[in-house]
Amino acid sequence: MNREKALEVVEQLKQELGEHNYRYHVLDDPKISDTDFDVLVRQLQDLERQYPDLITPDSPTQRVGGQPRAGFAQVAHRVPLLSLDNALNLEDLRDFVRRAMKLVPEAQLEFVVELKVDGLAVSLQYENGFLVRGATRGNGEVGEDITHNLRTVKSIPLRLREPMTLEVRGEVYMPRSSFLALNAERAVEGQTLFANPRNAAAGSLRQLDPKVAATRNLAMVTYGLGYSPALSPVSHYDALMAMQKLGLRINPHLTILHELEDVVNYCESWREKRYELPFDIDGLVIKINNLALQEQLGTTAKSPRWAIAYKFPAEQAQTLVVGISVQVGRIGTLTPIAELAPVTLAGTVVKRASLHNEDILREKDVRVGDHVLIQKAGEIIPEVVEVLKAKRSGQEQPFAMPEVCPACGSKVTRLPGEVALRCFNPACPAQVMEGIAHFASRGAMDIEGFGPAVAEQLLAAGLIKDVADIYTLPAKREALMALERKADKSVDNLISAIEQSKTQPLWRLLYGLGIRFVGARTAKLLARRFGHLDALRKASVEELEAVPEVGPKIAESVTEFFSLPSSQAIVARLRDAGLNFVEEQAPGKSAPLEGKVFVITGTLPTYSRDEAARMIEEAGGKVTGSVSKKTDYVVAGEKAGSKLEKATQLEIPVLDEAGLEALLQTP
Repeated sequence: MNREKALEVVEQLKQELGEHNYRYHVLDDPKISDTDFDVLVRQLQDLERQYPDLITPDSPTQRVGGQPRAGFAQVAHRVPLLSLDNALNLEDLRDFVRRAMKLVPEAQLEFVVELKVDGLAVSLQYENGFLVRGATRGNGEVGEDITHNLRTVKSIPLRLREPMTLEVRGEVYMPRSSFLALNAERAVEGQTLFANPRNAAAGSLRQLDPKVAATRNLAMVTYGLGYSPALSPVSHYDALMAMQKLGLRINPHLTILHELEDVVNYCESWREKRYELPFDIDGLVIKINNLALQEQLGTTAKSPRWAIAYKFPAEQAQTLVVGISVQVGRIGTLTPIAELAPVTLAGTVVKRASLHNEDILREKDVRVGDHVLIQKAGEIIPEVVEVLKAKRSGQEQPFAMPEVCPACGSKVTRLPGEVALRCFNPACPAQVMEGIAHFASRGAMDIEGFGPAVAEQLLAAGLIKDVADIYTLPAKREALMALERKADKSVDNLISAIEQSKTQPLWRLLYGLGIRFVGARTAKLLARRFGHLDALRKASVEELEAVPEVGPKIAESVTEFFSLPSSQAIVARLRDAGLNFVEEQAPGKSAPLEGKVFVITGTLPTYSRDEAARMIEEAGGKVTGSVSKKTDYVVAGEKAGSKLEKATQLEIPVLDEAGLEALLQTP
């Protein structure tokens, strides 16, 4: 292909990929699969390698920069990014509305209410439609240039759908599932854990190396216009719609209200519903819709008079540390755990909280007998926020991390650059037990009824020693029956679940093997790329690094794992047991839900949400977190809440569990 033809194809691919990105990230209505999208990206990469002068800043291949930055330059905002005043209670919210009504008594006020996503505020500058600069809020007048990292966020368009110059404001955040996966990986690596998704997002955007930010699965919602000479909306809502039309993603959960009490009631309705969201919010933002009235109301020195943030009360509680234990993870990481007097927090009873590592234990000076303030980081993981030292009696007992592993007695070590103590004994019973439990867990091989307690019981009885031994259990039915609390039915169910797990796709097996740094997402990427375990085992470091999101550390870990004689023996025994080593779809397997978009809400009678989502995805469907006009079906269980209400309003078909099963069986 000559250069002229290559230029034509490159432009066509860029436009096509830009359209698919818009449909996926803005409209939530993808038209092609991830695999097909990757094929188009590779075609573009091949042409750009052949003709490097055709590479432009708006190319989808340029989302991840090549070299780390030396530091952050300053960026002056064309229009100041003002911070919002906070309404800490409903009376503050009422006062805000009353003040606005007094300042413009002749006006009929209309309010736009949006979710206050808990992330990092950023400003994006576009010139002639191209993203040229992205910056943090900073002091409102000047921020830090983080363009290299913002370009890696897939929901930020590198090129608008129309060639115009404007500055927009948005919030970059980390979805809750990505936060949990990131902290799990950091725990495996012995790194300090992020306290919450907001801190994780902020830390990701302040990386000097954009490749780090690219692995963090960040997202952004746009919430306002800054400098916008080409746009002339009359209301804030119109501005949001205009930005969405340009290819910028906005929050789908927004409403227009007219009465004070409607605003109050709407804000209160999200106090519990927020836990259904796939990301964190810490309140709602209320803005007067009419832009002329916004200008008339003006601003104070640092905040607009036409907007306010209603903040939810902090989800924290006080309790007593009754003990501190040490947990040994599947790669030998020692984690101190605060054992707590039971306390209710965010709707659940909390009895334990992670102290993460020795450094945090010392920094916070947590002692047995201390009164502490706890919270749920990202509404999920209990953590100790602070010790209430004013309540100390002098009887509290300091805690020191052990010098030997509490599970096997081996000496523990802290590697250079790591914050965690680790036990390096591969035969450590705690590591063996955790590894077996992980292999059988719902996220990996999904062997129902094979939890940590069962793994511990089988190890203690000598029935298993490693993950391959799991598949010898069906031949040991009599020995299983002899175990405590094992009846015919429970043993038969366990054996059946073990047999069924043999058909799991390759990515689940990869994740279950517990290869360091290989989480569920990385396992999926590797399985999709190589297709068969044998091909992956033979892959070189260079071939592994060619897989998107797989860096040197992961590649070296994978090759090292498969080079170990112990790993080779496990793989051989799993092959002999008849496990599936292939990621390809089974021959003749239909995809009755191909292209259909689902939302799952409430509690289903039989399946968990994860199980229902997996069945839908395996049948070709897509599961999203919010209901929109693009949603084809809502699967609703008990306590379905607002998503069911919205589905009814939009006349979207609603299925119960039986209806979903019937749909899955459709030829």
